[in-house]
Amino acid sequence: MAFSKKFLKEQKQKLEQEKKNLEQELRSFAKEDSNIKGNWETKFPDFGVRTADPSEETDQIEEYEATLPVEYALENRLKQIKEALEKIKRNTYGACQNCKKKIKIERLKAYPEAGLCIKCTKP
Repeated sequence: MAFSKKFLKEQKQKLEQEKKNLEQELRSFAKEDSNIKGNWETKFPDFGVRTADPSEETDQIEEYEATLPVEYALENRLKQIKEALEKIKRNTYGACQNCKKKIKIERLKAYPEAGLCIKCTKP
């Protein structure tokens, strides 16, 4: 793809900052899986000594369950960002994964980790 060095540098900075933000957010409620690269595990509540109030434990379990889809969404976004950074390194950034055409610069500015052009995102 024929993007300017300035544009690629700006995109790389945006992506690096977003990667850092996502990892920080994930660390607030999950930990990196040491066995599966790129996977995070939401921390399950540690009940230790059972409390006298079972509703407190129920609330913690419900919070855990509500956090799982958030973890999944953040993991996926982090994966897309890492892929975009790798494409910048390989000089393939901005090529649609489906049709191989150049993704419009406006789309990449708004969504730096975009892997598909607008046309290929529509069913």
